[in-house]
Amino acid sequence: MQILQHPISRTELAGIARNTFGDMVKAVADVKRSLIAVDADLHADLERLLLEDGSAQEDLWGFNLWVEEDGEDFIEYDSLINIRSWQGNPSRYVESSEARDAIKSLVNEFITE
Repeated sequence: MQILQHPISRTELAGIARNTFGDMVKAVADVKRSLIAVDADLHADLERLLLEDGSAQEDLWGFNLWVEEDGEDFIEYDSLINIRSWQGNPSRYVESSEARDAIKSLVNEFITE
């Protein structure tokens, strides 16, 4: 598990994927602190890592990165940690377009071609 401190390439991301799911990397973004944590079997583990680092629960969103996909198929906004009725997100999918845009922006910042 790691909190990205600098951008990584798609090749590096593919290496992380090989260590876990083969073609997918689980990730959690802190949309307020502009951080992404990657490389765990569960989104909840990455969530815990960010919470221990000072993140607030309401700012954390789980998603998957499909390393062999491009465009809209690269990011999948789906995680059990996203189920938060109290925050207007009753499903695993990130319902807020603002949160999805923030995640996409962070992914574009931290994952390079």
